[in-house]
Amino acid sequence: MKILSYVLAALLLALQYPLWLGKGSWMRVWELDRNLSQQRETNAKLKQRNDALDAEVRDLKQGLEAAEEHARLDLGMIRKDETFYQVVEPRR
Repeated sequence: MKILSYVLAALLLALQYPLWLGKGSWMRVWELDRNLSQQRETNAKLKQRNDALDAEVRDLKQGLEAAEEHARLDLGMIRKDETFYQVVEPRR
């Protein structure tokens, strides 16, 4: 009877090993689940950035207002009949 108990215990351990420590174990599933959550957060941030860039590209393609705003703010351009005033603060 003792031998049967040892054989059954060994069989039980042999069946439990892949469940806890094998290739498809619970530990591996938990690790992959954590990695999946992190990747989803990263993807959400990148999607927001891509949506903002897509909106900017659509604005630049559809109208001249966005291109004009970009030229004024980033490049310092002015229209033909406008007067440009530059205020210089005195050095102290």
